Amino acid sequence: MKKIELHTPISEKNIRKLNVGDHVFLSGTIITARDSAHRRMMKHIAEKRKIPFSLKDMALYHCGPLVKAHGDEWLVLAAGPTTSMRMEPFEAEIIENLGVRLIIGKGGMGGKTREAMKRYGAVYAAFTGGAAVLAAKRIKRVIDVKWLDLGLPEAVWIFEADRFGPLIIGIDSHGRSLYEEVRAETLRRLNRIVEDVISE
Repeated sequence: MKKIELHTPISEKNIRKLNVGDHVFLSGTIITARDSAHRRMMKHIAEKRKIPFSLKDMALYHCGPLVKAHGDEWLVLAAGPTTSMRMEPFEAEIIENLGVRLIIGKGGMGGKTREAMKRYGAVYAAFTGGAAVLAAKRIKRVIDVKWLDLGLPEAVWIFEADRFGPLIIGIDSHGRSLYEEVRAETLRRLNRIVEDVISE
């Protein structure tokens, strides 16, 4: 297990150095997107329309932050991760077409996303659920917000972060998934228990 400092933009070379279990602290730009924003990005891709922000070599955070207007600025009160599997139908195409390098969320993602990460050079990192206020403390400011018509939680928020984390690499660009490995080990142990019970 290594502790690694990353700063956006993130090169494919640095992404390929990461392995399942590494701890990452991320500084620079983090861009949020939940279900509605993913669907809109997919529509833009299909229609070959320009998206009003760049995800190339960036970090995409599955998050619907709690924000409050304060004069001409936005204050981030909480910024915990949302369940990433909801974005599984979209994420492989987002990685392929928009060049995302680091996806942050909770709960892991599926095989289609894992294969896209392996092919194009991206990773998935987990941030602890239930630590939304801690996450907000690592966000220095709101750089911009796009697609506010989707509503505050579903809009795309562009944050400047300082040592956001710790993030644990759950899926790396070599095809390993911590989630799949845990499932396989759990099934193996369960089968052993069942066999022991049957043989008694």
